[in-house]
Amino acid sequence: MIFATYEFLFLFLPIVLSAYYLCNRFFGLYWAKWVLIFASFFFYWYGAGWFVLAFIASVVVNYFVGTFLGRIVSTWALWQRRLVLTGGIAFNVGLLGYFKYTDFILSNINWAAGSSLPLLHIVLPIGISFWTFQMIAYVVDAYRGQTAHYTFQNYLNFIAFFPHLLVGPIVHHKELTTQFDDPQITRFQYPNFALGLFLLTLGAAKKLLLADPLTTASQAGFDNVHDMTAFTSWLNAVSYTISYYFDLSGYADMAIGLALMFNIRLPDNFDSPYKAADFAEYWRRWHMTLSRFLGDYVFRSIFRKGKGAFNFYFAVFITFLVSGFWHGAGWTFVLWGIINGLFVMWSHFLARAKIHVPFAIGWTATFLGVVLLRVLFVSNDLPDAGVVYAKMLDFVHFDAVSAWNDYWPQILKLAGACVIVFGAPNTRWWRERFQPNTFFGVATAVLFVLSVLSMSHVADFLYFQF
Repeated sequence: MIFATYEFLFLFLPIVLSAYYLCNRFFGLYWAKWVLIFASFFFYWYGAGWFVLAFIASVVVNYFVGTFLGRIVSTWALWQRRLVLTGGIAFNVGLLGYFKYTDFILSNINWAAGSSLPLLHIVLPIGISFWTFQMIAYVVDAYRGQTAHYTFQNYLNFIAFFPHLLVGPIVHHKELTTQFDDPQITRFQYPNFALGLFLLTLGAAKKLLLADPLTTASQAGFDNVHDMTAFTSWLNAVSYTISYYFDLSGYADMAIGLALMFNIRLPDNFDSPYKAADFAEYWRRWHMTLSRFLGDYVFRSIFRKGKGAFNFYFAVFITFLVSGFWHGAGWTFVLWGIINGLFVMWSHFLARAKIHVPFAIGWTATFLGVVLLRVLFVSNDLPDAGVVYAKMLDFVHFDAVSAWNDYWPQILKLAGACVIVFGAPNTRWWRERFQPNTFFGVATAVLFVLSVLSMSHVADFLYFQF
């Protein structure tokens, strides 16, 4: 189920909100939390079908592993605790690997060995990469002795809470479990609801009015890379770059807004990443909760203070290699992660060497790098990416004038989207200044109407495929 659809906004959400607050009032918080749990599992089942069984199995196994680790921290030997931790991580990685990487592994075996093993064409459960990361974090924190003895009910709400379940923000357990026990969430709070509705409509507008049209146009080009020209190669690459931001940040806005309607606060996930002046800053602003997870559970597992520069750069490199492989089962994603890692390492090298790069030069190089890497990210394979890069360098045939007749709608949409990305305040700015007054009421109503009028054709969120 997609947030920006009629059935979600006019059926699922009103029913869940009503049931939640009615249960809070007449039966108490305990039963209201069960309403959220049931609604969240129904939400996942509606979108993923019987893959919900794999999700339930993962949820149950990780709870028992985490609870077990939490109880044996001070009683078992280190090697015994590590053995349990390894088993828990192996279960999660194995489940993700089966669904996401089986065909990738088989195809590479066929290529290397000249064999013809049949591919299984396994369908990927929606959101598996995100909820697997959260469960791994929970198990690792339990091993470190950082988890409380959460009730099964609070654990379920932490993992399955539907606003963040599929595409994030990736939430730390301590950020949510304490909120679900706060008596303040039991009563309807109009300021939270009004702000939540504003963020929900803002995110829907980003998705429906900006992301989807640009994604549709640019995907048509990347599906036929040999037909693209120098101009359309750049047009589609920049369009995809901008659409990815609006698609992901739009989902984050909707997730944060939906959670606020239940008096739950989720962390920020985007902070104007395309205004960054180097790649280290860019990754501090882009999908911030994913970057935080990779920093906490990959980078810090490798980096050791006092071990020298090589250890630091090696930790950065491995972190982005993992990020690339996590994003997709293909060599395009692996290479994308490696190059991102090299760019971030270069940013840190300049900072450590106290080499100042003027903002205009740094921003231009960073955004150009982001656009070029987006080509690698969205191409079907490495040969397709190579074709696009070759066409982008063919400035001799850069015929922008004649292309205008065929692509002016896409050009105008991209121009308007760029004005918003680079010139308008971001969501955090609007949220900090939000007041439940006439101005924001009218803005919410206008965005809501425009979004509803555009819901006849809603594309899946881009990260559903990861």
